[in-house]
Amino acid sequence: MLDFIINILSTPAMLVGILACIGLCLQKKPIEEIVKGTVKCIVGFLVLSAGASFLQSGSLNAFGDIFNYAFNMQGVVPNNEAIVSLALSNFGTDTAYIMAIGMVLNIVLARFSRLKYIFLTGHHTLYMSCMLAVILSVGGLNGFALWISGGCLLAFISAASPAYCSSTMEKIVETDELGFGHFGGAGYWFSAQCAKLFKNSADQSTEDINFPQRLTFLRDTTVSIGLTMVVFFLIVTGVAVGRGILRANPDTILKTYTNLSELLNVGTETTTNWAVWAITRGLSFSGGVYIILSGVRLIVSEIVPAFRGIAEKLVPGAVPAIDCPVVFPYAPNAVLIGFLVSFVGGIIGLLVLTFWDKTISPVALILPGVVPHFFCGATAGVFGNAEGGLKGCVFGSFMHGLLITFLPAICMPVMGALNFANCTFSDADFSWMGIVFGNVAQHVTGNALMIVCIIVFLLPIIYNIVAPKKKVAE
Repeated sequence: MLDFIINILSTPAMLVGILACIGLCLQKKPIEEIVKGTVKCIVGFLVLSAGASFLQSGSLNAFGDIFNYAFNMQGVVPNNEAIVSLALSNFGTDTAYIMAIGMVLNIVLARFSRLKYIFLTGHHTLYMSCMLAVILSVGGLNGFALWISGGCLLAFISAASPAYCSSTMEKIVETDELGFGHFGGAGYWFSAQCAKLFKNSADQSTEDINFPQRLTFLRDTTVSIGLTMVVFFLIVTGVAVGRGILRANPDTILKTYTNLSELLNVGTETTTNWAVWAITRGLSFSGGVYIILSGVRLIVSEIVPAFRGIAEKLVPGAVPAIDCPVVFPYAPNAVLIGFLVSFVGGIIGLLVLTFWDKTISPVALILPGVVPHFFCGATAGVFGNAEGGLKGCVFGSFMHGLLITFLPAICMPVMGALNFANCTFSDADFSWMGIVFGNVAQHVTGNALMIVCIIVFLLPIIYNIVAPKKKVAE
């Protein structure tokens, strides 16, 4: 039963569908509207997930692998799924209890504090629960004490992360009824703050780029993203083929690069020509983005009206916090610019780490992972564009690329101390939570650590009681 419940809670489509159903029921909508809204919310999330999966497996992973091997890069690629899969084998039950308790406490925070956001990105909730289970166990916590402590911290970050993204999020979606639920929030906030240096240029949006008359077709997001990625795939794959990497002995590649099994025959006489493969993968990238945007539009059109029931009846003022692709339709050009510039920032960050004096502080080489730089970098671009226009988008996403390179590098020693060598998280909230509470757990143990976690959870509630509320002008 616990596994069944956790499966539902960790599946975004089911979680959002249930909440949409509850919201519509609380509004006493007719049964046909309840069924329609619930089904469309679930289908929208399934479409979004399908697009993200297609994009990742069809283009992002392949591009990242070929890029690293074409340019002979060696190091650690930050990956949430990799470290979570390792940790769940030993902390699966603890993760489940922390996740369940944390989601309930998130609603409590939304009800009794000014952090009105209910975090709906189920897989990120699962990842954060797993990380907290590992970190807090180092502090000597186990059983009920571990579950309560982890649930308190999970609830806090689930409400706080959307909160510090809220001001820019409102500029993007032009409403305060939709929150941002993705544990890269610190990175997006950082990108927005950097972009504010160009706030005088904010009127020149990425979406207002003027193309010559014969290039107006590039205003079509599907076309512009597709052509751009085709060029990138052709260049990187061409370098790889030129170096003989993709035409090497298959057995040698299999032993060394396990993720390249599907690319072994690229460039040989027996299969697809490498250039044709590169063009196809580049256009597949655009197809994945198109699917994601379709899913987002379907979700937003249903979840906001449905959530009003929860906001009116259970948690006054509650705001749903949705996964990062929710902002993609609002600035498609910024999505592409943010991804590419953030990736460049990751490369520059790698060079800095390469030449870093290891006698000062030992650091791992963090390779620019294409998946985090797309989803997080693209989002950082949208946030930067909202605050500083085109210039803000470029500068903000570049600084974000540096941030998600250096933060995982700083977090690596913490993960190593937890017996997870050569593993680290990619998104900013995971990194800063890991750094802060990972170090706290190594110095504060037992009941004292549990008290610290409970205090962190209670702080927003205490602030809501003590601090004077703003008067609303009549």
